[in-house]
Amino acid sequence: MDSPAKGSSPGPDRSAGVQALNSEEQELTPSQYVARSAGIVSAAVMLSRVAGLVREIVMARLFGAGMAYDTFLLGFRIPNMTRDLFAEGALSSAFIPTFTEYLSRRGRRAAADLANLVSTAIIAIVGGFCLLGILASPLLVDLLAPGFHAVPGKYELAVRLTRIMFPFLLFVALAAQAMGMLNSCGRFAVPSLASSFFNVGSLLSGLALGFWAGPYLGISPIEGMAFGVVCGGMLQLAWQVPSLRKEGFRFRLRWNWSDSGLQRIIKMMGPAIIGVAAVQINVMVNTNFASRIEDPIRGADGPVSWLGYAFRFMQLPLGVFGVAIASATLPTISRSAAAGRLDEFRRTLSRSLGMVFLLTVPSSVGLIVLGRTMIATIYQGGRFQPYDTRQTALALSCYAVGLAGYSAIKVLAPAFYALGDSRTPMMVSLFSIAVNLAAVITLLRYTSLAHAGLALSTSAVALVGFLILFAILRNRIDGIYGRNLASSTVRVLAASGAMGVFVWILNRRLLELAGDSRWGNIAELAVSIPAGVLLYYGLCRAMRVPELELAVSAVTGPLAKWAPGRRGKIQ
Repeated sequence: MDSPAKGSSPGPDRSAGVQALNSEEQELTPSQYVARSAGIVSAAVMLSRVAGLVREIVMARLFGAGMAYDTFLLGFRIPNMTRDLFAEGALSSAFIPTFTEYLSRRGRRAAADLANLVSTAIIAIVGGFCLLGILASPLLVDLLAPGFHAVPGKYELAVRLTRIMFPFLLFVALAAQAMGMLNSCGRFAVPSLASSFFNVGSLLSGLALGFWAGPYLGISPIEGMAFGVVCGGMLQLAWQVPSLRKEGFRFRLRWNWSDSGLQRIIKMMGPAIIGVAAVQINVMVNTNFASRIEDPIRGADGPVSWLGYAFRFMQLPLGVFGVAIASATLPTISRSAAAGRLDEFRRTLSRSLGMVFLLTVPSSVGLIVLGRTMIATIYQGGRFQPYDTRQTALALSCYAVGLAGYSAIKVLAPAFYALGDSRTPMMVSLFSIAVNLAAVITLLRYTSLAHAGLALSTSAVALVGFLILFAILRNRIDGIYGRNLASSTVRVLAASGAMGVFVWILNRRLLELAGDSRWGNIAELAVSIPAGVLLYYGLCRAMRVPELELAVSAVTGPLAKWAPGRRGKIQ
């Protein structure tokens, strides 16, 4: 992606990157800047998650929790797992700190050259991996879901869908790089909206290919939805290209494997890939166990789908809060680390973690208390029956236990990369394999949780991983304002607990009045959620939770920036 031509005048938009960012930081502290940026990302991610839920509702109504969706979910999960290796996980964690340093220290031309080198490497390496994955799909499906052989035609369908969806990985890897570049330039809204275009594009193109053109092309409905995933990935990348061009970046193939910046990213990605691979091993283990669970009502068809629906549902608070705060935090702490401002690094990281707990702990409580009502409102209908609602809600409750830990890891792990340390997150991830396997075996053998036990093991891994990373980083940088963070967290826990009891009592009364129907469930949520949010806000305000003001500014700040007569600086 080339920088502007020599002697050209890029104009105010093109020079917005570092200069506008520095201007913004003169007005705001790093913590306030992170909060403002996180607010923009949260709004965009909220829209994306809503689009994703619409997509899931359509899938649930059309395919239910059975063979078709089980195989689609597995086929999508295989490239989606490796996506963390080459996209949001290892690549972003290694690329963003390096690209941010190039922008702030070496200038836009050097950063553009680095981006071109990385893009070319992605096309060569990830493209080759996609071809290999298509050829090895039978082996991958056999490894992940051996239980699919028990249902005639299920294994073969999973292999076909996996092969169709594997190219999605290349497009999403390039989209992740584009997102990192725009975030480093202080542009958050456009890249955060990219996943909305994936959800909408994959749904519309999938329906068109599967149900309209499918009968003429010999494509089944579920295969059409698989082709839609690839189309959605292409649209996710294409949406960000105009913004990159406005920033002065244009793609050009550029080969120089000995470049110091590219070598640095590759060296950081090595341990990061191993660390992410450890996470994916946990996913593989859990999927393997889930495919072999025999439900007394549904048999082998159901557990994989219930876990998939539940985890997708949890993606809403995880993305809106955890991923949004992490996306806004990484460029800021990378600049602090590059400039040697360690105290600023510590304070920003502490405030970011405080915001994560402020927003995710009550979300966990809400998912546990209102999970069944939410699942029934969103998914139940068509081939998705009340029994599926109960089993999905049980899995959701178990996933929700680890929401805060999962979100905090998304902030903590990149902090190590900003400090040039990719080995520590790798070692913690490898340790998580043992934690996950021990939790899975214990919960499946000694409890009756079945598929929900797999969700609970995921939560256990997230919480243990967070505690270890936090302890190591705290020692590494001589503290993360731990007393302030602990005090804030205790108050958040107290407020969340009180809110949970109140909402549970309120929801029970509303259930008696409105009944267990779709409109009754909608009425319960329409009353319970706003009442719970207001109570929680009031309690946090009364207990003077310091991150509350940052959270409020995350909502009101961008609105003020974009008010009539004011020009927004965070785009």
